[in-house]
Amino acid sequence: MSVSDTEKLAGSGMNADDPDFLERREKAKEKVNALDRDRVHDEPERKAFFNDVYARAGGDAAFVPWADLKPKEQLVQWLEENTGINPAKTSSGIPSATDIACGLGDNAEAIAAAGYETTAFDLSADAISWAKRRFPQSAVNYRQADLFAPPSEWLGNFDLVHECFTLQALPPEMLGQTAAAVASLVAPGGDLLVYTRWRPDGAPVEGPPWPLEESRLDCFAPLGFERIGETRFVVERPGRTIPHAFTHWRRGV
Repeated sequence: MSVSDTEKLAGSGMNADDPDFLERREKAKEKVNALDRDRVHDEPERKAFFNDVYARAGGDAAFVPWADLKPKEQLVQWLEENTGINPAKTSSGIPSATDIACGLGDNAEAIAAAGYETTAFDLSADAISWAKRRFPQSAVNYRQADLFAPPSEWLGNFDLVHECFTLQALPPEMLGQTAAAVASLVAPGGDLLVYTRWRPDGAPVEGPPWPLEESRLDCFAPLGFERIGETRFVVERPGRTIPHAFTHWRRGV
C-alpha cells in the first residue's frame, strides 16, 4: 500500500479496528520494537525514539502503535457531557484547550468539535505535518513543541488540558517531572484529563511503556489538583488484558 493510499484511508474513517490495519500493525511492531531496543530510555533517547517512529512510518499509521485513527471513547463521552460552549467560562465564551503529544490529531479534532478553541502539539514535526494533512480544514492550531519547554504564553493558560499516554511513555523516575510539566499548562480552575495504563504497586514492568503504579495515579493531587472523577477499564489485546484509567482533575483557583 502506497503512502498516498494509507493517508487517504487514514482521512476517510479507517481505524485500528480494521482487520487490514491490525495485520499491518502486527507486522510493523517488530520494526518499532527494534527502534526502541537497547536505548537508554532517558529524556533525549525517548524524544529520538518518537521522532524516529513518525519519520519512518512513511505515511502508514499502522507503524505508529498509539495511533487509533479515532478519538478515545472515554474522551468522546466526557466531551459530550462537557461541551466547550459555555459563555460563563471565559470572556469570549469559548474556553481554550490543548492536546499534549497529539500525534495524528484524532483526540484534538474531537476536542475542537466539542466547541473548544484547541491547540494541539507534538514533539515530532513529522506528526504535526501528518495531522495537518489528515485534517486540512481543521480549526485546530497544530504546533510542534516540547512539553518540557513550551511557549511561555501557554503556561497556566488552558481551560482544558488533555493528556493521553504521555506519562507512561517516559521512565517512572521522570513521572514527577512529567506530571509537573503537564500541570503547568492548566489554567486556575481548569480541567485536566489523563488517559493512561496502570499496574498494581510493586508489579514488575519492562517498559516502554511503563504503566503507572496504582498509587501514582494520584500524582496530580500534590500539584494542587482535585480529582473530580475517574473511570477504570480494561483494554483487551491478543494474549493480555491491560488496565487503564481515565481521570478528570480540576486545578485549584
